[in-house]
Amino acid sequence: MTHNLSRLLRPKSVAVIGGGAWCRAVIEQLQKLKFSGDIWPIHPSAREICGLPTHPSVHDLPDIPDAAFIGINRDATIEVVAQLSKISVGGAICFASGFSETDGGQNANARLLKAAANMPILGPNCYGMINALDGASLWPDQHGCLPVDRGLAILTQSSNIAINLTMQQRGLPIAYVVTCGNQAQLSMAQIADALLDDPRVTAIGLHIEGFSDLVAWQALARKAYAKGIPLVALKVGKSIEAQSATISHTASLAGSDAGATALLQHLGIARVDDLPTLLETLKILHVAGPLPSGQIASISCSGGEASLIADMAYDTALTFPPLTDLQEKRLLAALGPKVALANPLDYHTYVWRDIGAMTRTFSAMIVTEIAITFLIVDFPRGDICDPSDWECAIQSALDTRAATGGTIAMVATLTELMPEHVARRLMTGGIIPMGGIREALAATQAAHQRAPRSADLVVATASMPAETLSEADAKRALEKVGVMVPKLRTGDLETLATHADIEQGPFVLKSIGAAHKSEAGGVALSLTSGDAVRNAGAKMSTKDFILEEMITDSVAEILVGIVKDPAHGFVITIGAGGINAELMQDTASVLMPASRECLKQTLNTLKVAKILNGYRNQPTGDINAMLDAIDAIQSYVLANLDTIEEVEVNPLIITQTRAVAADALIRKRHD
Repeated sequence: MTHNLSRLLRPKSVAVIGGGAWCRAVIEQLQKLKFSGDIWPIHPSAREICGLPTHPSVHDLPDIPDAAFIGINRDATIEVVAQLSKISVGGAICFASGFSETDGGQNANARLLKAAANMPILGPNCYGMINALDGASLWPDQHGCLPVDRGLAILTQSSNIAINLTMQQRGLPIAYVVTCGNQAQLSMAQIADALLDDPRVTAIGLHIEGFSDLVAWQALARKAYAKGIPLVALKVGKSIEAQSATISHTASLAGSDAGATALLQHLGIARVDDLPTLLETLKILHVAGPLPSGQIASISCSGGEASLIADMAYDTALTFPPLTDLQEKRLLAALGPKVALANPLDYHTYVWRDIGAMTRTFSAMIVTEIAITFLIVDFPRGDICDPSDWECAIQSALDTRAATGGTIAMVATLTELMPEHVARRLMTGGIIPMGGIREALAATQAAHQRAPRSADLVVATASMPAETLSEADAKRALEKVGVMVPKLRTGDLETLATHADIEQGPFVLKSIGAAHKSEAGGVALSLTSGDAVRNAGAKMSTKDFILEEMITDSVAEILVGIVKDPAHGFVITIGAGGINAELMQDTASVLMPASRECLKQTLNTLKVAKILNGYRNQPTGDINAMLDAIDAIQSYVLANLDTIEEVEVNPLIITQTRAVAADALIRKRHD
């Protein structure tokens, strides 16, 4: 069902239902933001709240409100939601808890949805929303938002995280804050989608505990990209502890972190790992939009800062391109021959206070090849120092921006060395103020964003009990869709040994039915005769065996797996395989369906790709054959979506001419 959230998010009249401290706070925050619309408190006995006359019930209101904050207990909330829905209120905030985040709350959730009918509701178990553009907030606590004309939106499931983010002192213009709570009706993706319709929103930050409604997320990503409004996400749930907390807190399905990473990549949504980086990324996106590349430049008046940022960027995807001829010519004219010209640049301090010379120096670094230029400047403490001597750096940066139109960030090495009033002034002048070199580098990586993939997501159903096919049956199933497998036979030991007496090896003998055959001694390699097969089989505790050709010309062994992840879809994982799978943990994941080009790009992020490409003049592997095999495995899963739970080939042996599935596992339900 599609809901129109315009009245809820941009109300001209508000009803506040309840008389406790939380409801009083809602009215106080509306008055603090100088909300210009009507505020109607509803309480059965109080005559006034915060100086405003009250109304005994919803039915006594002078008009139909655009939005309502419901600050009463769970069961009473459901009754009031039904009343508001019947008179076509624009939407409601459900503050009460005791719904799906608790044991036994599912019934209350269902009753709430039935009561709401077509009326949009946020929550339950949420603080609501702040609209700093129009001075409209339905928010039961203090917050740090200030009036803005344009800015970014932040959405989170955690009300406490939302409060903390509003208190930032980084000069970030926050237009909207929305807490989504349990998302009983409206998912975070649907709410963000509605915010895209406000042309004053420049970027959207998402603090995500768990995904729901993947189709809505895909629609959001595509709409945001079409509108040129970038999205950036902090997705929690990497640790077991975080996954447990997520389930108990919001009843969201955290799923696997590999699946979350793959989903965000599929959607073209940048992922960050912490709240400071989320805020710094939003600064870049607000001022400059997505960055075209990861090529950066740095200017500082200290060699220590130049080497520091170079070292901190070393393990990132960011690069410091060598100076171009044009940059060197301009810098030489601005600084003279006493300065060693390089990127990062230490311009020394002898031009400090000379605004013209500083502007010429800064401007000399601005070229089209550079996505963003960092000016490293740390400001003194204003309480015990005189900061006026740093005015030259601010003015030079602003003059450089005005003269060149370049993307410029003024970066303090420590967050506290970028004062809020300076940050706001820089932001107004089109300079990105950033606190902390590490955060600035991480934010720059995140701000280099890509388009969402064109292929529609494959939505997975809930996991179900499944049986594991025998290795031979799994290989036969994959062979039918085009995966190359070794020639194999199954049977008792003597039958297979007799075959080995006749045919030429080498062979591999495997026990049937043993899990983790290598660890359990259920695999014997390099067998060249029937007697060798007999001797190897006598050491295995099984009566049935697989005898197959041994692939002897391996360049590399690859793991290819597809797992159904109900939270994110079907996740394809590619990595170093065989005995190296757990040892190297060299893997990368994408969501299915993945194009051949996407699979190739994913492969190239792995260390094992160097081996496949002929590391140190060694033979190269047949990458096309490997991609053919992965495509075929993906095709098998697509043809069996209703029953498949997991497919794994480990190892997929890559030779110079082919890719062979040496071992295979399939878990599926009966058709």
